Amino acid sequence: MVTTIGIDPHKATHTAVAVEGSEEVIGELTVRADRSQTPNLVGWAEGLNGGDRVWAIESAGGLGYLLAQQLLAAGERVVDVPAVLAARVRVLGSGKSDKNDPNDARSVAIAALRQPALTPVRREDHQMVLRMLSKRHLELTSLRTQAICRLHAVLATLRPGGMPSLRSRLSVKQAARLLGGMRLVTPTEEQRKGIARQHLADVRRLDKEIATNKQRIKAAVVASGTTLVDIRGVGPIVAGFVIGYTGDIARFETADRYAAYNGTAPIEVSSGGKIRHRLSLRGNRKINHAIHMAAVAQIRHPSPGRTYYDKKQAEGKSKKEALRALKRRLSDTIYHQLVTDQQRATK
Repeated sequence: MVTTIGIDPHKATHTAVAVEGSEEVIGELTVRADRSQTPNLVGWAEGLNGGDRVWAIESAGGLGYLLAQQLLAAGERVVDVPAVLAARVRVLGSGKSDKNDPNDARSVAIAALRQPALTPVRREDHQMVLRMLSKRHLELTSLRTQAICRLHAVLATLRPGGMPSLRSRLSVKQAARLLGGMRLVTPTEEQRKGIARQHLADVRRLDKEIATNKQRIKAAVVASGTTLVDIRGVGPIVAGFVIGYTGDIARFETADRYAAYNGTAPIEVSSGGKIRHRLSLRGNRKINHAIHMAAVAQIRHPSPGRTYYDKKQAEGKSKKEALRALKRRLSDTIYHQLVTDQQRATK
């Protein structure tokens, strides 16, 4: 008989509850979250019945990420239980609605028993590498935007009159040239100029870090062996976001489900016999943004995507509607490309 062990992970401790097919609790353990957490849990599980077992971890991609990877390295089977599903079981189905760690872990285990199609956790590979690098790219570009805005704000106090030369995007060379040409008199102005130079140094440092991170993403995309970059408008950065945040493409049975996940599938808002659709704000916004960048790149240059975009406008759709239609089409193309890549890798 298979034993299902539900785990409610936390920063300081992990609580495990083991249940059998009848949902009867056969064991409970709380361990400290330290370097001994995995051997302590595995040793305890082996003493329950010695049979086959599966570990069900709530949010295996969050607080339970490290423990899930350690259990996989120890040769254990691990599945990911969404927090929403575990909470629903705890309140409606487990018979114990009190909010505490043992009840939460028991609910996780019962959710895994009732949902045999839960996503199995896999060992981290190039997908996780690309996800980390893509996340770092977002962090760095966000920090650069903050730094350039601070620099722009200080320059605005040094150059009255609206600075017409800065109405467009401010560049590092342009800011350095402006600061170098300023002849200031008061101590306040000198201090502002010094602060502006500090912001400028921050921007230069971030530009170097962004360039280095882009090179790492390019190398990781090449190492992954993906063919996504063969799609017009999909470069290494877009491919990195798509692969990193999609994860295992096998968890999406169809291209439609993948489109619903990334938010490119429109949502029906029909009422009273009138059928309408609106833009979806659901799904993974990072993948959606990556697909958006690829669609915009296709529109800017002669390509099948530009032809499709023009065709939709000729049919009476607005520019935004035509762009959304192109993004939906790109989502299908990306899905089939990812499936092909996975099939080739497993041969």
